[in-house]
Amino acid sequence: MLVAFSVAPSGTGRADASVSDAVAAAVRIVRESGLPNRTDAMFTTLEGEWDEVMDVVKRAVEAVADVSPRVSLVLKADIRPGYTGQLDAKARRIDQILGE
Repeated sequence: MLVAFSVAPSGTGRADASVSDAVAAAVRIVRESGLPNRTDAMFTTLEGEWDEVMDVVKRAVEAVADVSPRVSLVLKADIRPGYTGQLDAKARRIDQILGE
């Protein structure tokens, strides 16, 4: 399965309202998981089996909760049993259609 998620504190108490440090802590959890992953400006996407992916998402949320009593989580999942390597394959298929 692929899971795209965004996790952020609802408040950090910083004067500039930046959430970068908290988000970085969550992304560190994802990268250290060993699961295929990609982070862009809006979401982090990771690929794996249901239990392992959800465990990483939970630990990422907990990392953000360490700096904020309230956490926002947005999650979208593509559940397709029997398929792996889709983190890159899906984008490659679109590039092929577009001739890139």
